[in-house]
Amino acid sequence: MLAGAVACREHQSASQGAVAEPYIADSYSVGFDIAPLPAENGSALWLATYASQGKVAKFKIELDPVTSGDSKSAEGLRFKFGKGIIQAVPGSDASVLLVDLKKVLEAKSLPTRVQRSTDLPFDYAILGENQSQSTGGGFNDKPAGHWTAMKIFIGSGDDEGEVFLNFNPVSRKAQFSEKDQDYGDLVLAKLATVL
Repeated sequence: MLAGAVACREHQSASQGAVAEPYIADSYSVGFDIAPLPAENGSALWLATYASQGKVAKFKIELDPVTSGDSKSAEGLRFKFGKGIIQAVPGSDASVLLVDLKKVLEAKSLPTRVQRSTDLPFDYAILGENQSQSTGGGFNDKPAGHWTAMKIFIGSGDDEGEVFLNFNPVSRKAQFSEKDQDYGDLVLAKLATVL
């Protein structure tokens, strides 16, 4: 029940006066603001906003509760898995966001002739919870923080790409970060359909 736990933790943190960590921008990520929205069935739902150069991109991110949890990797790390959706918001202007994502994801070109969609489903893997940001990118267990580090899988088969989607519901910040430059063009093209 990660999504439910995140929403519950966010409410508890706000009521207990948790101190929001400052966002640390880095050249490997595109940061944006998130605001909680009412959700059903234990999901977490946020309105995401990226404002730059007079353009405002808006989209929604919904995370369903964890469907399988505590898988252990070969390195002894534990992961939780689930499904989510990035939803389009009418009136969004993602032109600047896509240019900034192109740079961070090391994509070779901006998508052309984009066929818009209402939503983009993905699978996710939680890589770490209660993390703090590192200067220059990445996350740490110590000191503890409010970040959840997550990798999302967009598409399937030969048409699948991966990107990091990390979020902090207390400071209401999130970020896309490159997983692998080989996924840059594919991930950018998929995101362009809903951003």
